[in-house]
Amino acid sequence: MTRASKNPAPSEKVRNEDIARAFDEVADLLDLENDNPFRIRAYRNAARSLRGAQEDVADMIARGGDPDDLPGIGKDLAAQIAEMAASGRLSRLDRLRPEVPALALALCHIQGVGPRRAMDLCEGLKPRPRTLDDVLAACRAGKVRPLPGFGRLSEQKLAEKLQAEQKREKRFTWASVRPYAEALLERLKAEPSVEAAEIAGSYRRRKETVGDLDLIAASETPARVTENLVAAPDVARILAEGPTKASVVLKSGVQVDLRAVRRESFGAALLYFTGSKAHNIALRRLAQQRGLKINEYGVFRGQDSLAGADEASIYRLFGLDEIPPELREDSGEIDAAARGALPRLVRLSDIRGDLHVHTSASDGANSLSEMVLAARARDLNYIAITDHSQRMRIAHGLNRERLLAQIDDIDRFNEENPGFTVLKGAEVDILPDGTLDLADDLLRRLDQVVAAIHSDFGLPRDKQTERILRALDNRFVFILAHPTGRLLLKRDPCDIDMARVLRAAHARGCCLEINGQPDRLDLNDTHCRMAKGEGVRLSVGSDAHRTSDFANLDFAIGQARRGWLEADDIVNTLPLDKLKALIAASR
Repeated sequence: MTRASKNPAPSEKVRNEDIARAFDEVADLLDLENDNPFRIRAYRNAARSLRGAQEDVADMIARGGDPDDLPGIGKDLAAQIAEMAASGRLSRLDRLRPEVPALALALCHIQGVGPRRAMDLCEGLKPRPRTLDDVLAACRAGKVRPLPGFGRLSEQKLAEKLQAEQKREKRFTWASVRPYAEALLERLKAEPSVEAAEIAGSYRRRKETVGDLDLIAASETPARVTENLVAAPDVARILAEGPTKASVVLKSGVQVDLRAVRRESFGAALLYFTGSKAHNIALRRLAQQRGLKINEYGVFRGQDSLAGADEASIYRLFGLDEIPPELREDSGEIDAAARGALPRLVRLSDIRGDLHVHTSASDGANSLSEMVLAARARDLNYIAITDHSQRMRIAHGLNRERLLAQIDDIDRFNEENPGFTVLKGAEVDILPDGTLDLADDLLRRLDQVVAAIHSDFGLPRDKQTERILRALDNRFVFILAHPTGRLLLKRDPCDIDMARVLRAAHARGCCLEINGQPDRLDLNDTHCRMAKGEGVRLSVGSDAHRTSDFANLDFAIGQARRGWLEADDIVNTLPLDKLKALIAASR
């Protein structure tokens, strides 16, 4: 039976993700009210800064710190952060919510419906809709197409999106659930009766979005473990509680399922609940071929347990090398493990530099020197500064004069700071016709060029593909950044012929990026593996806009590992001299 958590409000800790989600909602509401775009951007940047912070601001404040020490956080936003950290509420958000229809906010999260269209639907339809179902009914009745900016085709597409939303399972980005997952795991491991504990499920496999969290714990007194979970301060509702199982919903909306087993079954339970389902079915088939049975308690011949305490022993029993969780999708990993041919997956420690970094010269929060200090603290040897080009006005993109001045600044910085290299670069907009936002004589002055799409995401497949191919034809382009332009759970990827793009990249000698921004993770794992098959190297990029964003490299590495990538497949695992040679050969 579902019931509310017994936790009293004063003990509830407000996490950075909670405040970031509140700031995102403020930004959405201000956008719906057609507020100042720079104020809206300030809230969105603050949310990103909070998500990238190394410490919960509630803990920072408790030890005497100030939220305005975070990059891009001014006094006003710092005061709002402190307010929510102390009370769990944000008065600015409380004031805004009654001013905007709740339906408009929900519509904003539907692919293809921006703030203006959301308000037009809420105010233009008669009778006024109150729910997404009301808007869908209006589409089916042909009442949307007469509204300004709509037509028969856009009405049809909106109906399709609304129908898809009705069926969509609620999911969260991997990065957004990470703070809750790690806090719960730490709590379980601190329980004296727990011998071992791990996060399982799609989170452990590093899926880019997560439906729920699965926790596995080993204990001789499992009831104490389930009691520990349901008493956690982040719990909003208790769905089920038993002697070996518990299910709860956190305040963030994430469902958490816990299974407690004895130590001798811990590996089997971790393997089973990590999945994927297809991988488990493949293992079950191997067991059946050997006259064995495999389940969450172990591998059995009749009543005799043959393995189960750890995952490696189970794989070994089937003649397999231990398969990393990121590969467990029944996509060839069983055969590779049987042949001893699993890839040596790239690790974060393999990365020597970051080729996609922004500064306060465009829309970043930190200066060049601050970004270098942060990169050095993460043991990087080089970075490329790739501030936005002039077309990105909202991002304060650099025109010719400002980019030339930055080139001089970087040269001067390198002369004065030996032992670390800053490469001169730019993130150059790919215009709708495939030309670039900056002239070749300027691009020639740069050490490397990142090209990216930031507009016209809805072009037809042939035009979008030709647009990218024309951009890759430019001899100075070395990296195609966030290649499909998707935003997880917000914007679908551009419709492009990836096979053609990869063949063109291979012919040119340029590479594609795995962008580590938590709402991008672009390329996806399938395209990473396609690139490897085509002999195209990838660049793992943080797309850092503040010092804390170098943490995004870990998110990109998770995506690379799901794509079967090894260190040799990633250009920024190279030492600087070899990287420069590779860039020069591509021109």
